Amino acid sequence: MLRVGLTGGLGSGKSTVAETLRALGAEVIEADELGRALMEPGQPVYAEIVRAFGPEVVGPDGRLNRARLAEIAFQGGRLNELNAIVHPAVIAAQRRWMDHIFACNPSAVAVVESALIFEVERDARARGEGETVLADWRRRIDRIVVVTAPDELKIARYAARVSPTEAGREAAKADARLRLARQIPDATKAARADYIMENAGDKAALRVQVEALWQRLQAESNKFPADESLE
Repeated sequence: MLRVGLTGGLGSGKSTVAETLRALGAEVIEADELGRALMEPGQPVYAEIVRAFGPEVVGPDGRLNRARLAEIAFQGGRLNELNAIVHPAVIAAQRRWMDHIFACNPSAVAVVESALIFEVERDARARGEGETVLADWRRRIDRIVVVTAPDELKIARYAARVSPTEAGREAAKADARLRLARQIPDATKAARADYIMENAGDKAALRVQVEALWQRLQAESNKFPADESLE
């Protein structure tokens, strides 16, 4: 078995890497998808967010108004408060998913795609959580893959994705810069990574890198039987 964390800043192309790994045979789950599910009405995370941030983050349909919540969190200086609610639940859900995957296939390569692996660790340590799985990603991940790209390229990709029309492109770029400012720089992440994928725009070159990575991850999965996991 092998637990892999796939990370990179917004617009880096980590989702493309994740999709390619899935097509090659990896088991892949997206942290953002888990977070969205946990923030649905009826979930404890939803209830705690509403308690902490108030009814103004609830839309007319009873679901969270994610745009308003993001505005309060990012622009109102309450992102750490939001993350302290969401991240522990997401990490727990990832663990349950991995347990299921490895029960079905002990030699699987399980990949968690998440933009914030290092940031979760940083924020947990800032809260004084020195001995938890949030504060030490090596307790829940065997290998880290970092996808890198120039910041301006990341910003352009993000803006194009969230704003198909030119009218909203500048606002999207400003939002991207704000989000990137909260994320740890690529160079810092790369220094702690096991593998680095450079994604400056050539999809064919990126796929070659991913295919080579997959071969190495498969080989390494055989070196980590379940009873020798780093947990």
